[in-house]
Amino acid sequence: MPIQPPDHTSPDPAERTRRMQRTASAALYAVLVLVALYTARTFIPAVVWASVIAIALWPAFGWLERRPMFKRHHNVLAVVLTAAIGLLFVVPFFIVAAQTVTEAHDMLHWFHESLRTGIPMPAFIEHLPMGSQQVARWWQENLATPLEASPAVKNLHSSTVVAMTRHFGGRVVHGVVIFGFMLMTLFFVFLAGSRLGEQLLAGSRRAFGSDGAAIVRRMAESVRSTVVGLVVVGLGEGALLGIAYAVTGVPHATLLGMLTAVAAMLPFCAPIVFLGSALWLLAQGSMIAAVCVAVFGMIVVFVAEHFVRPVLIGGSARLPFLLVLFGILGGAETFGLIGLFIGPALMTILVVLWTDYVVERR
Repeated sequence: MPIQPPDHTSPDPAERTRRMQRTASAALYAVLVLVALYTARTFIPAVVWASVIAIALWPAFGWLERRPMFKRHHNVLAVVLTAAIGLLFVVPFFIVAAQTVTEAHDMLHWFHESLRTGIPMPAFIEHLPMGSQQVARWWQENLATPLEASPAVKNLHSSTVVAMTRHFGGRVVHGVVIFGFMLMTLFFVFLAGSRLGEQLLAGSRRAFGSDGAAIVRRMAESVRSTVVGLVVVGLGEGALLGIAYAVTGVPHATLLGMLTAVAAMLPFCAPIVFLGSALWLLAQGSMIAAVCVAVFGMIVVFVAEHFVRPVLIGGSARLPFLLVLFGILGGAETFGLIGLFIGPALMTILVVLWTDYVVERR
């Protein structure tokens, strides 16, 4: 009877068992990771914000980590950087709060007078190039009369105001809690130091190969350049327009400059602040100052949005301007404020995958 050759197509039972074990282990790991993420879902925004800030500051952190002052005092460096980040956010908030408390009496007095007598129509409305009669008629019917009986505010009952106040207070408390956990997460990231970055790259390389590690590195560069582009350009716009406010006589020029800087970090939001200041100057009869603020603000925003910011964001990440714009706006719409930084990173992945695909096809 002839001897049958061994069937090499059928897998060895031991090999089949190992494959089943690897598949089961991968499924178990995936389930455990998903359960862990679901458990910590409330704090995911804090972790993401801490990651964005850590990525943006990582070059500076690495430089400080190698200084003799902090080389043997790593804990001190983590505390100092975390405290600096906290103060960077907290100090402007306290400045705004202090300014608000200082003028609270005058604001309450104006509010009560408006409820009793209404808001007089500004003189510049009569000189509008178009629509002056319609605007004046609406103002006289809704705002010039006592606001207690005004149709424009008839829906603002006490219960509505209380509900809005509670909702706003709840959002503020939630934001403060997330901010606190973000600082805590950031402290532990700094405490881990450069070892954490090496471990993340090693894990990416082991899971996805060298291409995966390269994509992670490109994503980090994209996030870093986006932070620089948004924050640095926003601070520059706020400083320039703050000087313009002070020169033209807009009250609280410093506070408005800070507000402009924050608004300028969001695409196309700075005009809301400086055009509002221009309208205030126009209402006071300072037409030339109002035009100067509006024109100067338009020039600053045009140069910053169309030349400086695309170079800072797209240059280091090698993204076209259109993808930078899509990433920022689409990320903000999809993920909220944190999407401003996540969006360009996702666009970077898209560019890398497309480039690799085109190269391989050739």
